Amino acid sequence: MTQSEKTLWALLRRGQLGMRFRREHPIGPFILDFYCASAKLAVEVDGLGHEGQRDARRTEWLAGEGIRVLRFAAAEIEERPAMVLAAIAQAAPPSTA
Repeated sequence: MTQSEKTLWALLRRGQLGMRFRREHPIGPFILDFYCASAKLAVEVDGLGHEGQRDARRTEWLAGEGIRVLRFAAAEIEERPAMVLAAIAQAAPPSTA
């Protein structure tokens, strides 16, 4: 895991969003950085090695499976972790049931 992935994992695993995330979760031909099954939400950390067209195809395939993908630049996670968590919470608010 990159430093940004470690930082995000430390935030997600605390459960403060009311969602359970798995890291490096396989779905179809892909391995997602972080995945919340109950919300069908993938969270991807984009570093220098991410290719726009490849990521677009991946996101399209996941959308076809009913999975929403949020992408954050590594710098965003390190510089504005509260904003990243707020965006994740907004994308899939915890269940009140």
